[in-house]
Amino acid sequence: MPTPYPALLVAGFRRFSTYRAATAAGALTNTVFGAVKAAVLVGTVAAAGGSVSGYGAAQAATFAWVTQALLAPVAVFADDELAQRVRTGDVAVDLARPVDLQLAAWADDLGRAAYTVLPRGLPPLAVGALTTGLALPGRVDGYLLAVVALALGVSISFGCRHLVNLSAFWLTDVRGLTTLYTVVATVLTGLSVPVGWFPPWLAVLAAATPFPSMLQAPVDVLTGRVAGAEALRVLATQVAWLGAVLLLGRVVLARGSRRLVVQGG
Repeated sequence: MPTPYPALLVAGFRRFSTYRAATAAGALTNTVFGAVKAAVLVGTVAAAGGSVSGYGAAQAATFAWVTQALLAPVAVFADDELAQRVRTGDVAVDLARPVDLQLAAWADDLGRAAYTVLPRGLPPLAVGALTTGLALPGRVDGYLLAVVALALGVSISFGCRHLVNLSAFWLTDVRGLTTLYTVVATVLTGLSVPVGWFPPWLAVLAAATPFPSMLQAPVDVLTGRVAGAEALRVLATQVAWLGAVLLLGRVVLARGSRRLVVQGG
């Protein structure tokens, strides 16, 4: 019997492709914020004498545009779709289906990410190429590794967001937790500034979390800041974090489903 998860991935792609107006609005927003971020980071580099932790003006601008291009596929910000189904009790229907809840949600999220890569990612990169220019490597193997790093980053992000949603089995309202998660992720993923710019104490804290593996890692591979054996080490770190968050998610889901309580009616 064929596995249903590839079909769920395709369904996720098709579901998000229907939100064309939202996609266009998101692409415009990402591009505008990319321009603002590029100006700020380039100004910071100039004020620091032309280089900050190995980032020149061109590298800083490229970082700004690439992070904005990958923001939607990686989905740095938390959502509460599953949490709402837990709150209403609809998750009981999900648990009764003949598919694994975690794997089904993961496949759906990969479909979402696959759709958003081009319509949400290309506009910021195109504007960046026309304005500040993009400092990207010319090696094909680097781009192939970047695809792997991006898929791993998306999957790690899913695993962490899934854990936040699973907290609804114990919490009546997860809005506070999702807000906290979004704030922390905005900083520690490298979305605001490169992780290499962090003070030592914050860099150590970030390294102890999966957040840099979501966004900073694929950005570093795509822009050529890491290559060869170093890129493979980055991918290995991503694989380790992915295994950890998915395993933890399975444990939390198993315990939560055993104490499922219908809240709110």
